[in-house]
Amino acid sequence: MDFTIDKPTQARLERVHALGKNYIRPLGLECDRLGRPLPPDHEYFRMLHKMGMGRTRWRPKKPGEPERKKDTGKPGNTRSTLLVSEEMSYWDRGVAVSGPSPGLGEGPLIAMGTEEQKARFLGPFIDPDRPRWAAFAMTEPGAGSDVAGIRTRCVKDGKHWILNGNKSFSGASSRADWILVWATIDPSLGRDGHRAFIVEKGTPGLGNFHIEKKTGIKGYESTSFVLSDCRVPAENLVGGEDYYTGGKGFKGAMKTFNSTRPMIAAMAVGMARAAVDEAMRFARDNDLLGDVRVRDRLERMHRKVKMCRLLTFKAAWLADHQMPNIVEASMCKALAPQVGMEAASLGMELLGLVGGRGDHMIEKLYRDMKAMDIVEGTGQIQRVVMARQLVGFPN
Repeated sequence: MDFTIDKPTQARLERVHALGKNYIRPLGLECDRLGRPLPPDHEYFRMLHKMGMGRTRWRPKKPGEPERKKDTGKPGNTRSTLLVSEEMSYWDRGVAVSGPSPGLGEGPLIAMGTEEQKARFLGPFIDPDRPRWAAFAMTEPGAGSDVAGIRTRCVKDGKHWILNGNKSFSGASSRADWILVWATIDPSLGRDGHRAFIVEKGTPGLGNFHIEKKTGIKGYESTSFVLSDCRVPAENLVGGEDYYTGGKGFKGAMKTFNSTRPMIAAMAVGMARAAVDEAMRFARDNDLLGDVRVRDRLERMHRKVKMCRLLTFKAAWLADHQMPNIVEASMCKALAPQVGMEAASLGMELLGLVGGRGDHMIEKLYRDMKAMDIVEGTGQIQRVVMARQLVGFPN
C-alpha cells in the first residue's frame, strides 16, 4: 500500500481545510444551537454550487463509444475521497454531508440503472443550474440495519407501480429532486422481493415529510416521509424488470453500503481527530498536561485514531484494486465510531463541569459521534457480517 498523498489530493485537502475553518465549523455550531439544518436556499449552498461541488461522477456515453469495461486494470482513488471526507468531518460532519449532491442514490443508480435512467436523473447533476439534491430511502420504522426486512410494498398496476409504506432517516429527501426508494413485492420473499424506484418530487402520494429532531449531527437533514398509493411510472423501476433475478436488487443495495461504509469510518476518524485536538487544547490551556494519566489517555486515543485511519485505507485499497472488501469495510465501520466515542468521552472527562454547560466543542462532538455507530449499519450488524464471513456463512 502506498501512503503518499498525490498533489491533486493535497490541493483538495488544503481547499477543504480553508472551507472547514471559515464555513463548515461555524455553520455546524449555528445548526447545533438552532437545532435544525441549513435551509436549501442558504447562501452556503449557492457558494458550493459556484465552486463546482455537488456534481455527479457519471458521464454519458458518446455516440459510437464502446461499452465501458468495469475493470480497466487501473486502481481507483477511493483513498483520496476518504481523506477529503475525513477532513470535512473534522470541521463538522453534519454540514459536511448536507451540501447539494446526488447523494446515496447515485451509487445504485449507476450500478443498476439503465442508460436512459442515468441520463434522466443524473444528467441534471453533470452541470446543475442550481443547488440540487437527490436522496436514498431504505430505512423504515421497523427495518434499519436489517434491510432484508423492509415492508414498503410495491404492486404493479399496468404502466405504473403503486407504492405504500413509511420511510425514515432519509437524508435530504424533503429537498430532493428525486428519491431512490426501496420496496418489496412480497415481504415473505426477503431479499428476492426487493425493488428500487426513482420517485420524483411532486409525485402524488409522496408526502408528510418530517425533519427529525436529533441528539447530534443537526446540520444534516434526516427526514421521514410516507408513500400512500404513490403511483410511479414503470420506467422508473431502476434497471427494469429483467434486472431483478436471484436477489440482484438486494445485492445492489449491499454493494452501495460496502463502498460507503469505509467513508463513514473515515468521517468518524475525522471527528475523533477533532475530539483529540480539542481535548489536547483544553488540557494545555488548563495546565493538565503535567498529569501522567492525562498524557497517557491522550496518547492512547491518538494511537487508536491512527489505527482506524489505516484500516479505512486498507478497505479503500481493496476496493480500488477490485478485490473483495466486505470484512474490511465492516471492520473499519464497526471500529472507528467506537474509537471516536471513546475520544469524545475522554474529552468530556477532562472538561468536568464545563462539559455540562452544553457550549463546548467536545460536548457537541460527544453527541454527534453516537450517530456514526448507527448510520449505514450499526456496529452490531457489522460484527454479524464479520462473524458470518469468519465461519464461512453467506452474507
